[in-house]
Amino acid sequence: MRQVEPDVLEAVLLILLGLGVGIFGAIIGAGGGFLLVPILLVVYPDRDPATVTAISLAVVFANASSGAIAYAYQKRIDYRSGIWWALAAIPGALGGALLVGIIPRDVFVIVFAVALAGVATHLILRRQATGLREPITGRGAVSRRIRDREGQNFFYTFRLWHGLSIAGAMGFVSGLLGAGGGVLQVPLLTIVLRFPVHIATATSQFAYALIALEATVVHSVTGGLHLDEHLAEAGFIAIGAVVGAQAGARVASRVRGAVILRVLSTTLLLVVAWLVVDTFAR
Repeated sequence: MRQVEPDVLEAVLLILLGLGVGIFGAIIGAGGGFLLVPILLVVYPDRDPATVTAISLAVVFANASSGAIAYAYQKRIDYRSGIWWALAAIPGALGGALLVGIIPRDVFVIVFAVALAGVATHLILRRQATGLREPITGRGAVSRRIRDREGQNFFYTFRLWHGLSIAGAMGFVSGLLGAGGGVLQVPLLTIVLRFPVHIATATSQFAYALIALEATVVHSVTGGLHLDEHLAEAGFIAIGAVVGAQAGARVASRVRGAVILRVLSTTLLLVVAWLVVDTFAR
């Protein structure tokens, strides 16, 4: 297949796009696909969902990997939980990859918008209460204690099977929406599993690097990887995303958890509004 080679101006704009996606994605612990997918849908209205998903997956893998390295230096990643999440996501990633090749573009956009709107609404309604509940105890509860590089201690408990269920759903969203599940994962980790926000952000980046890789492999194996003609575009965006993720992780370490959640919920609603307006304007 013939590759689409961006001109110099387009290449610069793609790098800047990746930079912005990388910074913001790392701050909130998402791979950045939730921003990149709607932008690509608007900028390239002729692209089918499978192509948009493939480009997003490649960029999200680069972005999340870069962010995970930065968070590893900060010692804020819950590695045991992150690896379990990645393993549990494999069946969902397979199902999402198989489905994305057969759904119409408009249905794809609507599903994406509804998913983001639901999480944003829930996050806004619950964010004030997330830090006030008692720790989870009893049968099935798993405890974690993490001490970061700055000496700050994080102690939390959660039920592992809840986390595995969430990871399975995130794998499905990854395969279907181009790793859009990263933006859903942090709210779910903080609301359902009651992770500290900073640990949720760092662990989400680590897990999502693995999940994005899984989804990419699944797309390739199932024949759903539509990246051959757009490797250059994905590469330029990924360059910016890798650099942006390093900067975003540093910013996140200095931002209060409540601010991260507030920015996340507001951004979700803006993305939803953008998708709805663009869809019905065409």
